[in-house]
Amino acid sequence: MRINGPNNTNMNPYKNHFQKQVDTKTEPKKDQLEISSKAKEMLEKDKPNAERAAYVQEIKQAVENGEYKVDHEKTARKMIDFWSGF
Repeated sequence: MRINGPNNTNMNPYKNHFQKQVDTKTEPKKDQLEISSKAKEMLEKDKPNAERAAYVQEIKQAVENGEYKVDHEKTARKMIDFWSGF
């Protein structure tokens, strides 16, 4: 037995929902990032100064060349002071 209602062939309850999905897919949204001026200031403060960068580079060169010498007594003293809480 078949029941036919009025305009049964043109009725599709999913058509409107599907059309809305198609319309939204045509314009993809792009991600955006905005950094506040306060955050930019904080980033600038975290950058090392030129003197410190030169010092670090000098130590790196000494290590690569095998010329860097560790003062074992000074290192041990600093470790003892750190763990003792001084």
